[in-house]
Amino acid sequence: MHPAEPDASSLTLPTASLARRLGAVLYDSLLLAALLMLVSFVYLPLVGRMLPPGINRPLYQLLLLAVSYAYFAGFWVRGGQTLGLRTWKLRLVGRDGGPVTWTRATWRFLAALFSWLCLGLGFLWVLVDPEKLAWHDRLSNTRLVRLPDTPR
Repeated sequence: MHPAEPDASSLTLPTASLARRLGAVLYDSLLLAALLMLVSFVYLPLVGRMLPPGINRPLYQLLLLAVSYAYFAGFWVRGGQTLGLRTWKLRLVGRDGGPVTWTRATWRFLAALFSWLCLGLGFLWVLVDPEKLAWHDRLSNTRLVRLPDTPR
């Protein structure tokens, strides 16, 4: 199958439950926190001392945001699974069953930030949405699906 083609099997997979979503978010949050600490340990001693605080702080915050975006969007575009999604047997696909594009990944990342700013309401939306989609699923035209269990 060509990577840009929709995967018909993705359309039949069930949408991820809130519990699995939150498990994956927790797992990815721990990994991302470690990555951001590593970036901070490198950035702050090297660049942090060279720039005035008025420039350093926004630049540092932008760097952390860019690393967060690269972590999530990079995994979503290259296979549809962050390490947390893989652990919880979830995959992100387009609503048409196709792979996630950079445009969809960017919209999803921005919408997920907005969901967090609204105290997680966008994530809890799966409890009332008829298709069990979160705000960031709808806004990015993506769907988080549960993969079937594989026999051992």
